[in-house]
Amino acid sequence: MRDFLHRCVAVLGDVVLDRYIEGTTSRVSREAPIPVVVCGSERDNLGGAGNVAMNLRGLGCQVFLMGRVGRDHAASRVRAHLEAGGIEAELFEHDGPTLTKTRLICEGQQVARFDREGISEARADKDDVRVVVSILDGVLAQGVSTLILSDYGLGFCSPAICRAVIERCASLTNPVPVLIDPRGSDWEKYRGAAGATPNLAELSAAVGYPVPNEDGAVAQAGAQLRRTYGMDWLLLTRSASGMTLIEKENGPVHIPARRVEVFDVSGAGDTVIACMAASGSRSVLEAARFANEAAQIVVTRAGTYPITASDLEHKPQNTAPIFGLNERDKAVRACREWRDAGLRVVFTNGCFDLFHAGHAASLTAARALGDKLIVGLNSDASVRRIKGPHRPVNREADRAAVLASMRAVDAVVVFGSDTPEALLSELRPNVLAKGGDYKADELPGREYAEEVVILPLVDGLSSSAIIEAARRR
Repeated sequence: MRDFLHRCVAVLGDVVLDRYIEGTTSRVSREAPIPVVVCGSERDNLGGAGNVAMNLRGLGCQVFLMGRVGRDHAASRVRAHLEAGGIEAELFEHDGPTLTKTRLICEGQQVARFDREGISEARADKDDVRVVVSILDGVLAQGVSTLILSDYGLGFCSPAICRAVIERCASLTNPVPVLIDPRGSDWEKYRGAAGATPNLAELSAAVGYPVPNEDGAVAQAGAQLRRTYGMDWLLLTRSASGMTLIEKENGPVHIPARRVEVFDVSGAGDTVIACMAASGSRSVLEAARFANEAAQIVVTRAGTYPITASDLEHKPQNTAPIFGLNERDKAVRACREWRDAGLRVVFTNGCFDLFHAGHAASLTAARALGDKLIVGLNSDASVRRIKGPHRPVNREADRAAVLASMRAVDAVVVFGSDTPEALLSELRPNVLAKGGDYKADELPGREYAEEVVILPLVDGLSSSAIIEAARRR
């Protein structure tokens, strides 16, 4: 987190107020075949360039925001959020409405969105460009390290303003890199920026043809776009497929996404561009990996959610606790605390002698069944009884360390019996998950779990098969 402290980032773009109306429904209208929603609580927060600014503040950066609002109540809410967030801002007023997106949420599901845009009233003219550049000069003089153009296609990031901002930042004795969160097919206005973070739809719009979400196709289109507009890098966001980084000096790097339960993707792009700007002395690749991790946190939250340093410090780490043969009471206590907190605990077990892709897939699938995953690990003596005198190949301490390094795993418990039945009788998890050709009613200890799930195996992958193949060679 120290990388972000004292960094100053300027954000120019379309400032949006995101509103949320929560409601319930139990009947259909007599006027039309639509649900009747009884509205309850209402809340709002910053969206668009405002959400980019809030992400940066959450990371500890100093932030200056420039955008446009109307002369209405929504504008006062925007200013209140900026003041509460400690964000310095220059907001130009115009006669149209403040850009507002109102989402109707019914029992956790978004059922409608109502937008107030007024794009035609918000377009910049020559006087706007002159004023923007004049204010920007003062901000740049305060030591801005990076500038973000957050373009939602809603009027503020006109070609004239984008060109003027990029050229002014490039003309400085110590040029300030400009990062683009792009929109639309007109990328000429972004020419010469340091980098951009388009999603797949934005990439397709920019190159003029639909780009399939495949590594090769994305890399080819991204490289073409980067060269055409003279950027140092592009970070292409690809939803569940992760991200692809295209740099001037290096080949494409595909950054996979962890499997997470996606609740709401609103604002994930804002988090990505903010992390790239905040990453300081990190390499572009390190920044991209960091942005990928942060984006996977915010999509698990409801509504537009700005990332914070606390979220990142408490994200799942590769340091799951390991409970040895004589530490079962500690494992039971941890499991009880998770259940008491209302978390759904999943248990799976195995020897995990030579860790392979099938193990990784099984653990990921098991973790998706709940909130916490405990892995029971056969001790060395137990493996010898089950597999023979030449097994295990790896000691239990090493096998446990590999399991604990997996993001899907929340705890590892070593047990000495041939089956985990006794361990399960004490842990009593919500779910018992097991990969293989087992039948649910045949699993030892099944009676101590509320639910049993049999996970599919990856064909052709097993520790025994790998060991035998190595011996034959």
